[in-house]
Amino acid sequence: MNAKSIAKKIWLLLSTVRLIPHIVFMQYHPSRECIELDIERWFRCLNLGKKPDTACGTLYSFIKLMTYFPEYRSLFYFRLGWTSKILYPLCRPMHTPIIGIVDEGVGPGLFIQHGWGTSVSAKKIGRNCWISQHVTIGFTNDTDKPTIGDNVTIYAGAKVLGNVKVGDNCVVGANAVVVRDVPENCTAFGVPAYIVRRNGVKVKEPL
Repeated sequence: MNAKSIAKKIWLLLSTVRLIPHIVFMQYHPSRECIELDIERWFRCLNLGKKPDTACGTLYSFIKLMTYFPEYRSLFYFRLGWTSKILYPLCRPMHTPIIGIVDEGVGPGLFIQHGWGTSVSAKKIGRNCWISQHVTIGFTNDTDKPTIGDNVTIYAGAKVLGNVKVGDNCVVGANAVVVRDVPENCTAFGVPAYIVRRNGVKVKEPL
């Protein structure tokens, strides 16, 4: 075992100590099942291997994500709600992504890639979504917020604004600006966004 591997193991051990309160909160929080599904999804998206299917494996995976991926911390603290502020000083989240008010909640399995400059405020975000860096999902007034379906991928720099719905299994391309509904199983790209793929077939259709 080389010096780098030893140092990483020591750091993970020290990090475990500071994360003991986080582990306690996770074990007894109503969102525990959702948090565990997040952990599984992050391991898959980051190619960290299959999450061990045991309680100890889940804890180890959680500690690893909290230690090395500050963007995951932001999602975890969002899951905890206001109680997360007690834990901030022990393991600080990134300044961004900012996960603001999501009226009807965020489904399990949200993966945030990098997370720099990302801001999320929506009516609802479905299961197993992927949001990249410099993405804005936001309102245009006090009531108009986007609804994001299940299995949606939103790539870097994209904007989804106002009272729009992005359907299940959609892809929003990099730097696209979505201000109208995107039907299910579509890929939208451009400014303003238009459909470039529907049900796996290349097209060019306005939204």
